[in-house]
Amino acid sequence: MPPDVVSGGIAIDQLLRRSRWPVLRRLGFHPGGDERSSLRGAGLEYSDVREYQPGDDPRTIEWNITARSDRPYVRESFPDRGLDAWLLVDITRSLDWGTARCLKRQLAIEFTAVVGQLLIGRGNRVGALLFDDRVRSIIPPSAGRTAFLQLIARIERAAGTQDPAPSGAGHPNIPSPSGGGQGGGATDLGRALTEAGRLIRRPSMMVLISDFMTPGGWQQPLSSLAIRHEVIAVWITDPRESEIPDVGVVTFEDPESGRQILVDTRSTRLRARFQDAAAQQRETIRADLRRARAAIAEMTTDGELVPQLVAFIKNREAQRGQRLAMRTA
Repeated sequence: MPPDVVSGGIAIDQLLRRSRWPVLRRLGFHPGGDERSSLRGAGLEYSDVREYQPGDDPRTIEWNITARSDRPYVRESFPDRGLDAWLLVDITRSLDWGTARCLKRQLAIEFTAVVGQLLIGRGNRVGALLFDDRVRSIIPPSAGRTAFLQLIARIERAAGTQDPAPSGAGHPNIPSPSGGGQGGGATDLGRALTEAGRLIRRPSMMVLISDFMTPGGWQQPLSSLAIRHEVIAVWITDPRESEIPDVGVVTFEDPESGRQILVDTRSTRLRARFQDAAAQQRETIRADLRRARAAIAEMTTDGELVPQLVAFIKNREAQRGQRLAMRTA
């Protein structure tokens, strides 16, 4: 899908005019953006006052405090700056699955296109790190629409150049505590996050896009990332990962490992056990993400992207407003 158009025929330009990607931390550091910075300088957001020093701009004198003191004081502010945003994109075969509006992979690419446009429209720089069983590609952050379109094209090529899927791929991968298989190209989220933490040292926004069908071991690296960076976990799901219909005897195949299992879906007991196991897995993933202090954006293939994204943005804006209110209280 072209990055200029999103689901439901709604143009990204329309979304850009109505929405802004909310950033809770002060991450801005390079000129040209309008995000909050932790550095002090000329800006609109009040920070503090200090005693006047030779060379200070007289226009920054805080006259109310100066009038009540025997010496002049100047205002300090937080200047607006641009930030670096990294898209950490899962390109494993488990995303080549979808039973509703689209494949999980298509939803993931659609999400990167929309969110990237929201970010670069504010003077920020957007880069990407693509991974499966290891980091496959690193695209340094760049500003501007042209650079971003090239980034999306590289993500689409990487997602479309995986090794051919095993015979019979396309059946749903069964939720289990271990997630995807261990064959070539299986998800190793822990390794990818560890490498991301080693490579990306400057505080940035991390947007992790995955279905989290992966073995454990990623929780601690994600927690470590959240200490330095603002982390958004975009959880791509499909309704058939939570329950299976009564469709007779079918073969289920893990798209990452090629392992198959013959299942009689006519069994009410089996469907109930599957649903319980899937619900438990979802709660475990959700709890692990919250424990790692990552914001969770659940995106499902059975709904249009824009309403889901707008709902998440509104929720984040409310959280940002609460934080600002607490700081000024």
